[in-house]
Amino acid sequence: MTASSPLVCVEALAPRFAEEADAWAMRLGLPMRADDAEFALQLGEDGLQLQLLGPNAPGPVRVDFVEGGAAHRRQFGGGSGQMIAKAVGIQSGIRPSVLDATAGLGRDAFVLATLGCEMVLFERQPLIAALLEDGLRRGRDDGEVRPIVERMRLQQGNAIELMGHWQGEPPQVVYLDPMFPHREKSALVKKEMRLFRPFVGDDLDAGVLLEQALALASHRVVVKRPRKAPAIDGRNPGYSLEGKSSRYDIYPKKKLASGS
Repeated sequence: MTASSPLVCVEALAPRFAEEADAWAMRLGLPMRADDAEFALQLGEDGLQLQLLGPNAPGPVRVDFVEGGAAHRRQFGGGSGQMIAKAVGIQSGIRPSVLDATAGLGRDAFVLATLGCEMVLFERQPLIAALLEDGLRRGRDDGEVRPIVERMRLQQGNAIELMGHWQGEPPQVVYLDPMFPHREKSALVKKEMRLFRPFVGDDLDAGVLLEQALALASHRVVVKRPRKAPAIDGRNPGYSLEGKSSRYDIYPKKKLASGS
């Protein structure tokens, strides 16, 4: 985190979580308590969560792949007919390997893993990566979710650098969802943006991110954008898929085929 980032402390919500909370504080370089903290990374019964402190603060944000929205989408989300599935090239007999280079809270990656894609997730913000790591860990404790999260491998770090040092077989698809002023009106998104915007800001290096993704992906790059937003500066997409609030810009390199 930069010097201008808000102050975050770590809290154990019960004495039995104190040792693990202390380990997170050490790992992230955060104090266990601070009177002037603006945020608290809390550890309790429901896992790791980030809480804005002060009056009128919204509830905490955490990653939960077992219950709530992720569970509902897993069961009723539309399967391979979802626009994100079409964007990455999922078809009968085709489940591309995907690098989600801007993983965030892992929702899109979880959808693709649910549909059978092997996923690598990059997240550069340490606090968000910690929440995601904790959500994946708890997902492995659930019999139904375990096979899905086992297709998701998380690495914390700068995606541009990590893509530049990629070892082994490249991903067939690189998926990007750069940070932008969110257009959704749901209370959940508003709450998350209120919490994360001070840490993340906007992805001012989105153009470089796209170029690095195009250099790495073997088959295509997919960029999620607000429906009316311009394409990322640089190359124009080959085509786009447009929904009610979002758009997927597709930069094709090679046709996906069964067994490719």
